[in-house]
Amino acid sequence: MANTETSLKEAASIEGAIGAALVDYTSGMALGTIGGGKELDLNVAAAANTDVVRAKVRAMELLGLNEDIEDILITLSTQYHLIRLLKSRGANGLFLYLALDKGRANLAMARHQLKKIENELDV
Repeated sequence: MANTETSLKEAASIEGAIGAALVDYTSGMALGTIGGGKELDLNVAAAANTDVVRAKVRAMELLGLNEDIEDILITLSTQYHLIRLLKSRGANGLFLYLALDKGRANLAMARHQLKKIENELDV
């Protein structure tokens, strides 16, 4: 099992990664971040993407969908933003956020690697 720091380092090593965060979507607080910088303030991204997660959860409730959200993908002109809701024991209310450079990333591999990181993460 990996801790938050190890998991974020592994996320940052994904090809094309710009930054990553572990976020509590009940509070909007980043529990840990790596990368980012001038082009991406991960604490702002954590808070803003919390609103995205809450909106999607609410939409699913209103639609009566009894499904689990695996991930949410936001595609920008030069970036991918992946939000992976964690389902592991003790991780309820948390998500992994990963920003990728669209020109350098392999989206399918990034999703696969983020799922692997989730499975190894011990919060």
